[in-house]
Amino acid sequence: MIEDQILERSGAEGWTDEDVIERVLDGDVVLYEILMRRHNQRVYRAIRSIVRDDAETEDVMQEAYVRAFEHLAQFEKRARFSTWLTRIAVNEAIKRSVMRGRLDPLENEGADGEDGAMQAFQRESSTPEANASRDEMGSILEKAVLALPDAYRSVVVLRDIEEMSTAETAEALSLSESNVKVRLHRAHELLKDDLMALAGAASSEAFRFYARRCDRIVEAVLARVAGGIRD
Repeated sequence: MIEDQILERSGAEGWTDEDVIERVLDGDVVLYEILMRRHNQRVYRAIRSIVRDDAETEDVMQEAYVRAFEHLAQFEKRARFSTWLTRIAVNEAIKRSVMRGRLDPLENEGADGEDGAMQAFQRESSTPEANASRDEMGSILEKAVLALPDAYRSVVVLRDIEEMSTAETAEALSLSESNVKVRLHRAHELLKDDLMALAGAASSEAFRFYARRCDRIVEAVLARVAGGIRD
């Protein structure tokens, strides 16, 4: 794995995000690559769930990582770095969508509502048949999630696919925990129980962030950082 190779080269085995951040702030900017590669999958999924365009997602990812780098000293460790970074990514994606006039208005949801505690993405036992259909199921799930209203889509991606906690999702999306639960429950209703059950084994295959894309994002962000972020 590329991240493991970077860690070995830098002697950073076992470093936490906070350890890496401290060294980046001390001037070892190249180590920012560790943070990007460590969190690229989540950042990609969060942004893709909002902008719904693959090429534009990469542009927004670059902006999110640059903004995070610019404000790295402001990370106060009250939340996990991954949650702080995801919130920046979500804000960048929303800003881009608003500029494009593509963001659906959010529904006016009350704080009360059902917990939505159904375990939509329970893992099924692996079988040859299940393994053979994972790609197809992942594609079906991805299309179904992308068809959800904006208010629900990001909640499903972060809670069900990325497996963030309700509290982390609320922090990343600037929502109350109650609203996260309400939106998740309503999203599950829209997706229907049978689709969610069928897609359970493939949830981890949806919105995959592949190595070449990872390299492309990392190289572009590091170039901007090294160049003083002139764009």
